[in-house]
Amino acid sequence: MNGAESLVRTALAAGVDLCLANPGTTEMQLVAALDSVPGMRAVLGLFEGVCTGAADGYARMTGRPAITLTHLGPGFANGIANLHNARRARTPIVNWIGDHATWHLAADAPLTSDIASLASPVSTWVHTTRDAKSLAADGASAIAAALAPPGGVASLIIPQDCTWDDAPGAAKPVAVPAPASVDDARIAAAADVLGGGNATALFLGGAALREDALRIAERIAAATGCALIHETFFARIERGAGRPVVDRLPYFPEQGAERLQSLCELVCVGAREPVAFFGYPDHPSRLADDATNVSTLAEPEEDIAAALEALAERVNAPKQVDRPTPERVGPASGTLTVGALGQTLAAIQPEGAIVVDEGATSGLAWFALSAAAPAHDCLSLTGGAIGQGLPTAVGAAVACPDRKVIAFQADGSGMYTLQSLWTMARESLDVTVVIASNRAYRILQAELGRAGIFEPGPKAASLTDLTHPELDWVSLAKGMGVPGVAVDTAEGFAEAFRRAVAEPGPSLIEAVTS
Repeated sequence: MNGAESLVRTALAAGVDLCLANPGTTEMQLVAALDSVPGMRAVLGLFEGVCTGAADGYARMTGRPAITLTHLGPGFANGIANLHNARRARTPIVNWIGDHATWHLAADAPLTSDIASLASPVSTWVHTTRDAKSLAADGASAIAAALAPPGGVASLIIPQDCTWDDAPGAAKPVAVPAPASVDDARIAAAADVLGGGNATALFLGGAALREDALRIAERIAAATGCALIHETFFARIERGAGRPVVDRLPYFPEQGAERLQSLCELVCVGAREPVAFFGYPDHPSRLADDATNVSTLAEPEEDIAAALEALAERVNAPKQVDRPTPERVGPASGTLTVGALGQTLAAIQPEGAIVVDEGATSGLAWFALSAAAPAHDCLSLTGGAIGQGLPTAVGAAVACPDRKVIAFQADGSGMYTLQSLWTMARESLDVTVVIASNRAYRILQAELGRAGIFEPGPKAASLTDLTHPELDWVSLAKGMGVPGVAVDTAEGFAEAFRRAVAEPGPSLIEAVTS
């Protein structure tokens, strides 16, 4: 067999069976190997950012990496933004990046670039294969590196001759270490902090936002009176009716700082200390003030559920908590405002949905009201690089074909990766896309005001405006093979959404908000 076939066989042996690809000439042997070695699903993305974002969504839902297959440095660079988001989400992803043959690199052909320098900022592991005999073992190492707690992006650079030359065979999977245990001293310290009679909170992120861990945190809160707060931008949270309700740390730094101001102690669990998303004049980077002591119970790479359980035992937490049931709102009526859109979506979203939230300013009302919606998973924009929502929905739908995926998407950021719609249509993915169409980069308009620019000039105003011409999402979706409809009333949205979720396959609703 050749190197490409040995690599595909190695991935399959390690349980990796999805390849999200936008290949080129240097990847042709790898493309052929996807046919000659059965078992690997191949999904085409029309833009590399779709592939990388889809790999992120897939792994967030399965815990297993997908392969992205991209073409040399420029192709890989097209996918970097969503790999940045994946790195922040601590998502396991394996990138196979094709390169020129080893002996051709010195020729400095037009597509030659320093791929390792491109990959390093968004990867936890980067390696270039030397020859075909090493390729399978390098592939096994890449998968293990991606899966090493808490998860990360592993980038394997593959010269073309390493794929066509003969190889000895597949490599065995490399063992992945279990998450490290949290020592008793930290558990005892956290128990002392929470039991000290001061205002305290657990700050939750990563694996602490899964339902089992949240239930333990809820028990700790019942025993100690501590507050439960979670990261503003999380990889995945399991929420909705019957699950613990946790406060989301506000996005704007003044609001975030105000939420933490009353606390004497903030204990981080699977999350780093919260900081402002951007630097602003006269506002510090840290959101907790000097009067708040910040400590850590468990790092993201450690056994978070076990640490929480040990802490629960230390504080004599009850075995279960009787929580009040949040009241679920009904659908709104009348003009489709941002609030009416969020309220109606929260009121009628189905049980077991996966909601990929890149609604930006339009998503705030939905998130606040959907705590009482039927149980669902929510995936958010972890790294702030917009254009994540639609690709991540693709990956989530591939991962969970038996669940309805809702891509709650702002119109401006949706344009970054609208090619995702084509992949949804080609793969018949069960995704309902809700475009929050306010026809502006609304968050940037808010930031202009925060910068003291309350009456922007014509040039500044034009750079946050999405009219002249207005985006026609229904036509864009139709051109990609996805049926769509535009609505501008709450009743119209409710009718269109109910119809969309009742039918399998992709669809799009352009929710034009006033």
